[in-house]
Amino acid sequence: QVQVVESGGGSVQAGGSLIVSCTASEHILRMAWFRQAPGKRREGFATIYAGGARTYYADSCKDRFTISRDNAKKTAYLQMDTLKPEDTAMYYCAASWKVYVTLEEVDYHYWGQGTQVTVSS
Repeated sequence: QVQVVESGGGSVQAGGSLIVSCTASEHILRMAWFRQAPGKRREGFATIYAGGARTYYADSCKDRFTISRDNAKKTAYLQMDTLKPEDTAMYYCAASWKVYVTLEEVDYHYWGQGTQVTVSS
């Protein structure tokens, strides 16, 4: 069983930046970030494959968020810039053995507990 742990959430003002991290207990092919805002469904928005060069983003945050990974540390990062109040959500890291690009929850085998990101106006 792969353990996934997020860290680095917090509160920031609109326009600010934040980095969240996700560390897995072992090497795994695909890592992704999902988020769930109050009253909304959880949505996937960024994923990265093992080598680190192949990334995919949902349109909602393509120009503001950057996913990266350090395989030696078994850690994925999410750099969030120009944050908006609507980015306020619980952010979850997920890991998968899938080789194809996916942001579907059902394709992710392991999940973290989540880290809260709050953006104030």
